[in-house]
Amino acid sequence: MASVSVDEAMRRAIELAARGLGATSPNPVVGCVLLDADGEVVGEGFHAYAGGPHAEIVALAQAGTRARGGTAVVTLEPCDHTGRTGPCSHALIAAGVSRVVIAVPDPNPVASGGAATLRAAGVQVALGVRTQEAEAGNVAWLTSMRRGWPYVIWKYAATLDGRSAAADGTSMWITSEAARIDVHALRGTVDAVLAGVSTVLTDDPRLTARNLRDGTLAIRQPLRVVVDSSGRTPADARVRDGAARTWIATAAEVGAGPDGRVDLAALLAELHHRGVRAALLEGGPTLAGAFLAAGLVDRIVGYVAPKLLGAGPAALLGAGVSTIADAIDLEITDVTRIGPDLRITALPRKREG
Repeated sequence: MASVSVDEAMRRAIELAARGLGATSPNPVVGCVLLDADGEVVGEGFHAYAGGPHAEIVALAQAGTRARGGTAVVTLEPCDHTGRTGPCSHALIAAGVSRVVIAVPDPNPVASGGAATLRAAGVQVALGVRTQEAEAGNVAWLTSMRRGWPYVIWKYAATLDGRSAAADGTSMWITSEAARIDVHALRGTVDAVLAGVSTVLTDDPRLTARNLRDGTLAIRQPLRVVVDSSGRTPADARVRDGAARTWIATAAEVGAGPDGRVDLAALLAELHHRGVRAALLEGGPTLAGAFLAAGLVDRIVGYVAPKLLGAGPAALLGAGVSTIADAIDLEITDVTRIGPDLRITALPRKREG
C-alpha cells in the first residue's frame, strides 16, 4: 500500500468520525487513522457509540505491532482520563506511537490533557491539521462543551409565502414525504427534540425518529421535551406513549423568566446537565420566536414547499423584530432540493452589541 500524507490521513479521519453522528452523545464523534513508520495506513477507527471503544483504540487494534514508531492522526485530542474506557493517551504511548497529529484540542476539562501527557512521554504532538473541517463535523459537541448548553437547531416547514398552516388550521402535509423522511433522519442525529405545549395540544405529535413507510422506530430515540410552562400537556398525549423518554418541562421545575414562562436559558442548562449536546427545536412559531429573540438558535433548517396559501399561521412569531433594522440576518450555508421542496440551511449572524 502506498504511503499517504498526514493531511490525507486527517481528511479520512474526519470522514470516519462522521459515521458516529447521532450515536456517541454525550461523547464527541472522533476518527483516527494510524500510519506506520513508512506512512502506510495500518489502522482506522471511529467512536461508534457512547461507552464503546474510542477511535484510537479501534485503530490501534487493527494496527497491532505496526503502530510502533508510527503516527496517529486523530480529529480530537486523545482523552486523558478514565471513564467507561481508559485514557487513549496512555494507550498510544503503550503502543509505541512516535507522533500524534491532532485537529482540535479537547475543550472538556474532564478529559483534556492528552497532548501534554503524550509530550511528557516523548511523543511528538502536532496541532491544527484540517481544524476547520474537524470542528464542523463535531460542531454540536464542541459548542456544547465550550459554553455549557446544547447546540440548538430550529427546524420548520412552510410554504413559499411563509405559512405553516392554512387559514383553517390544516397543515398535513405542507411538505412532501421526501422532506418528512429527511426530517426524521435529522431527528436521528440529535439528543433531544423540543416542542411547545401549544403544538402538542393542536397537533398531538409523536416527536420520535421513525421510518415513515412502515412506522418502525429508530433504535436510538432522542429525548422528547415539551416546553409547558403551566403543565397543560394531556395525560393521553402521544408524547407520553412510552415510545421514547419524555420530559414535560414546566416553569415550576425549570424556573420562570420575567414573562412567567419557562426560562429558556435554564432549560438548556438542564438539558446539558442531562447529557444533551444537540437539540432540535420543532413545532411552535412562538417558541421558535422566543429562542431566536434570546439568541439561543445556532442553526436553522427550513423546508420550503412550492405552495402558496395567502393566509394562515406564520412559521415564526415574536422574534423580537419590529422594524427592518432589527431583522435577524442569516448566512445561508446550503440549499438542497428534497423531492419537490427546498431544504435551506442557515446560521444566524451575531448581532453587534
